[in-house]
Amino acid sequence: MNIQARVTGFIEENCFFVTHPGTRETVVIDPGDNASELAAFLQEQQAIVVAYLLTHGHVDHLTDLAELSAAFPAPVHLHPLDAAWCFSKHNDLPGFYPAPAKPACPLVHVREGDVLELAGAHWRVIETPGHTPGGICWKLDAPAVLFTGDTLFRGSAGRTDLPGGDPRALASSLRKLAALPDDLAVYPGHGEPSTIGHEKKTNWFLRRH
Repeated sequence: MNIQARVTGFIEENCFFVTHPGTRETVVIDPGDNASELAAFLQEQQAIVVAYLLTHGHVDHLTDLAELSAAFPAPVHLHPLDAAWCFSKHNDLPGFYPAPAKPACPLVHVREGDVLELAGAHWRVIETPGHTPGGICWKLDAPAVLFTGDTLFRGSAGRTDLPGGDPRALASSLRKLAALPDDLAVYPGHGEPSTIGHEKKTNWFLRRH
């Protein structure tokens, strides 16, 4: 699988493209701002978008989802607890991001333990609430990769002081992630990649929980 990232918006959110090299089938994870740039990349790669996967519902992770999915239609997968509010008028960032438009593509609710077969790979849903009620991580088996959204970063973890945040839930989620294999690659929603093992050694948030 070919994994590429584009950093979007002033918050520098990571949008990931995971592409099967043989079929060009592509999974798009957390399409934030700059739909025109993301669309140009997909066109350049001759990508066939088969799904959009959301790690959580905050506006910076789905700002231009509706626009991008209109050009490259595919189902949108997310947890129902975040689907309940992420396209509402309250999910905005005044002065920076308006509330996101709801995409015309189907919304597919996913939960803990669900496994999707997309672009020739198996994608496992791991519920990791705390940053938001419906936060999830997406785990690829081959290659061994975990897309953590805003639950776990290199050297840090998601904040819990926003609406819907829950420190105890986040602590439980971090313990769950710490139990995963050390060599599992971590691709977070902001910042640089890491591994579970590196974060267990160096990340205070994982070590304290």
